[in-house]
Amino acid sequence: MPPTEEHPVTPAPPRDDTRTLATVAHTAFFLLLGASVARFLLRHPGEPRTPWVIALSVTLALLYVLGPALGAAPTRRRLLWLGLVVTTWVVLVVLAPSFAWCAVPLFFTALRTLPPRAAIVLVALLTAFVVTAQLQLSKSFDPNLLLAPPAVAALATAVFVHMERQAQAQRALIDDLIRTRRELAATERREGTLAERQRLSMEIHDTLAQNLSSQQMLLQAADRTWDTDPATARGHVRTATGIAAHGLAEARRLVHDLAPSELADGAGLAEALRSLDAGPDIEVRFHLEGVPARLPDRVQSALLRIAQGALANVREHSGARTAALTLSFLGDQVVLDIADDGHGFSEPRTDADGRGHGLPAMRARVRQLGGTLTIESTPGEGTVLSAAIPLEPAP
Repeated sequence: MPPTEEHPVTPAPPRDDTRTLATVAHTAFFLLLGASVARFLLRHPGEPRTPWVIALSVTLALLYVLGPALGAAPTRRRLLWLGLVVTTWVVLVVLAPSFAWCAVPLFFTALRTLPPRAAIVLVALLTAFVVTAQLQLSKSFDPNLLLAPPAVAALATAVFVHMERQAQAQRALIDDLIRTRRELAATERREGTLAERQRLSMEIHDTLAQNLSSQQMLLQAADRTWDTDPATARGHVRTATGIAAHGLAEARRLVHDLAPSELADGAGLAEALRSLDAGPDIEVRFHLEGVPARLPDRVQSALLRIAQGALANVREHSGARTAALTLSFLGDQVVLDIADDGHGFSEPRTDADGRGHGLPAMRARVRQLGGTLTIESTPGEGTVLSAAIPLEPAP
């Protein structure tokens, strides 16, 4: 996922060993500079160049102090500062070759400031200047003076390049971890959104859609009997009106907290199941078995929605005259059975309009709670739907 203004990629913090190396380099520079000044004053007291050497030493120290304030990025000010430092050091070495070893900390400064190729070129030039200065101080040819500075420069460059590569690898790893974490969070948000959409679709199907379907059936029945049996037609209209009022309350409950309106105001699951009906032509009976226990809200909501969906299927598909709801508390689980005396079926069917939200929605609800949903049906002998949900043991 690319970085955005809302979720910028946090840069990796500087490594502790890089900071330590910078501190050691700064300390070494001032120690070498102070030692070079002391050596020059001890060996060349009262010379005309002494004021210049002291002035250039102080200037070099001040310039070096300004370096950390400019940062490590190769900006124009940083490059100008590095040029002034190197120029001042070169002039100082020309006046007093003993200042040549101050170049060792400058190696790290160049490597931290310049691109790799430019830094290596500058290190090579500084090394050549150090060799030249040391040969000037020597009264006779010494191979160590010719080989030691390049060896020190090569070692310093190798150490710095290795540490810089490790730091880059660490920054890349941290960026990958941050990006992976954000991608994972985005995936979890998408999955949560999809799960919530599925839950809402089931809520709407089991409440508003079923109520609207019932109203449609009742109004169609009223329209067919309006002329021949006005009293029955008006009864259908009154029933449809009651279902519409119940659907309106359910819609408001969905908007507010998505909880079943039958469970509002502290009503228990048994009372909510006892109040359900499957239309004017189907008798619904409720049975309670076992010792009722306090059920979690999500379990009560799921069982109520399953009962509503099952009764809707009974009304629309079964041709039953009676339906029985049985809520059983079995200690470690709660079981809801919905049985009807309809014509049954040989295979589970979807909704009449092909949407198929009924039984799949029930299975999804039960599965989310770790339970099981079983359906037993024989043509001509009715159907029994059973939802079993495990309960956590009481403390």
